[in-house]
Amino acid sequence: MIYLDNAATSFPKPSQVYEEVLNCMENYAANPGRSSHDMSVKAALKIMETREEICQFFNIPSPFNLIFTSNATEGLNVGIKGALEKGDHVISTVIEHNSVLRPLHSLSEKGIDVTLVGVDKAGYVNINDIQETIKKNTKMIIINHASNVLGSIQDIDIIGKIAKENDILFMVDASQSAGSVPIDVESSHIDLLAFPGHKGLFGPQGTGGLFIRDGVKLKNFKEGGTGSNSHFMVQPDFVPDQFESGTLNTPGIAGLCEGIKFIKKVGTANIQKCEEELTSHLLEELKKLSYVKVYGSHSISHRTAVISFNIDEIDASIVGEKLNDMGIAVRTGYHCAPLIHDVIGTEHAGTVRVSPGYFNTSEDIEKLVEALMKIYKVR
Repeated sequence: MIYLDNAATSFPKPSQVYEEVLNCMENYAANPGRSSHDMSVKAALKIMETREEICQFFNIPSPFNLIFTSNATEGLNVGIKGALEKGDHVISTVIEHNSVLRPLHSLSEKGIDVTLVGVDKAGYVNINDIQETIKKNTKMIIINHASNVLGSIQDIDIIGKIAKENDILFMVDASQSAGSVPIDVESSHIDLLAFPGHKGLFGPQGTGGLFIRDGVKLKNFKEGGTGSNSHFMVQPDFVPDQFESGTLNTPGIAGLCEGIKFIKKVGTANIQKCEEELTSHLLEELKKLSYVKVYGSHSISHRTAVISFNIDEIDASIVGEKLNDMGIAVRTGYHCAPLIHDVIGTEHAGTVRVSPGYFNTSEDIEKLVEALMKIYKVR
């Protein structure tokens, strides 16, 4: 199988990730921080090691500013629902994933004012549009750093500066950028950064995190055992314990630690370069096929390795099925980001999405293009 669905979940993982998950399961998968025996202590130390690795990776000031989540969706929900209250105004965009759109829709029915800024057909937001929608009661700006449909990368440095100048919380969804695009929460003035572990960070599914800047107060929607303040009936009010009730996914977090170490060893710039080369190769080949329509920018500048397209006269879902039969894995449909399809004109069909990753090769791209040619020829 040629796997080209890395925007959903990266595959394969570095071998170290698999090895450490198994090592944890076999040797120290006890409850971290809950007991005094050696296995529990080792599990707690691995959790802290991973916090520190993540903090170094994103330039997060302290490991206590980071909470572990089961995915980016959970982190986004914690940040969005934890910060916003009735009467607040929030700014986001039409290119967001449902993990942002659905919580915002739910909150809009409870008295929170939501503005969704438009984007152009390449998937880029106009900075002036964000500035013009700021109100006196604007509490938060939420931006999808990189689109999971078009690959477009937003300028979070400028948007973060605007948020800081207006005393507005700045939240970034790094689901498609963490691991392949450099992110610095300090230089970009990010107050809340949600990211998955299972995509560009090469960790297992069921892992993720949320950075919460000092001074940002969030309501928690989960309460329970934390291993701290256990003699009180009220939830701890300090991070990370406030948001980490229950047993953490220690094996998954251990694997995530190795995924981040792998990225640091290879270098984010090298991973980005590899993905850019694969993206450029595919774009150049698709340009040669008159019956293929590519959406978004045809440039590799300011974009990730995500390409959406359709083949004339063939439904996207059928293309996906035929590619699967040929041993090529892609994704088809709306990709949980419905509003952007109104912008690019695919609201009735969705797209075929190809997302190569670090472990793909030029040969994979060539075989994909050959398969697309065959699919069109025998339509």
